[in-house]
Amino acid sequence: MARVRILVTNDDGIASPGIHAVAAALGTLGEVWIVAPDRERTAVGHAVTLHKPLRITKMAPRVFMVNGTPVDCVNLALVKILPGPPALILSGINRGVNLGDDVMYSGTVSGALEGTILGIPSVAVSQEGGETFRFEVGARYATRVAAQVLQHGLPAETILNVNIPDVPFRSIKGVKVTCLSRRRFNNPIVEKVDPRGRKYYWIAGTRQSWSRQQDADHEALERRMVSVTPIHLDTTYHAMLEHFKAWEQPLSKLAASRRVVKARSSRRTRA
Repeated sequence: MARVRILVTNDDGIASPGIHAVAAALGTLGEVWIVAPDRERTAVGHAVTLHKPLRITKMAPRVFMVNGTPVDCVNLALVKILPGPPALILSGINRGVNLGDDVMYSGTVSGALEGTILGIPSVAVSQEGGETFRFEVGARYATRVAAQVLQHGLPAETILNVNIPDVPFRSIKGVKVTCLSRRRFNNPIVEKVDPRGRKYYWIAGTRQSWSRQQDADHEALERRMVSVTPIHLDTTYHAMLEHFKAWEQPLSKLAASRRVVKARSSRRTRA
């Protein structure tokens, strides 16, 4: 019986130890293919390369490098590299967590989101750490999550965002299904001055506080638990649709009045 095919990508680049740790662990579940950026692409979000040609470099059997973003990698993998569609896409293991608002900027999460846009069950995995990262711990839990997804599937247009705490494997207290939290930053823009007296800026800042809510992803990590957050592609605020439908009529009248004014102005110009 043919083994299932698994695609692994990331935003830390082809040389990151995180992607190779998880690829080795996933080898127990199926045939693993790595298609990753040629360099670090942290915080590129869901960027697609449109301004330059993309090139694929084969590094080893089933290991490929692309001069693009994680989203580029997923698209090229599915259309030009893999011999057939994978049963699963795993993006990671990222060097650092992707909690709360991070998912809006994360190339790791976007790699998984692109997978589900293309109809493939997808998971994003990130590892908490500092000077060093316990990728071997993240790889073990990533493999557990992957096995569950391969067995049970995922709802349409849904990914899992997995974050692993920075503790030894035996110190992890379990797995918690969570929701995305919100964090507030102190001094998000850092101003500096170069040797010529010109100002420049870093988008940085220090985390000031987290919002408090039930089942928040950051609280799971604080309690030494693995956080698993289901994320859906549809970001429509459905509960507010009826509220904003009340805006349709006044906005339509405003647009109509502007068309009348424009038409009158045009007639006067011709006259």
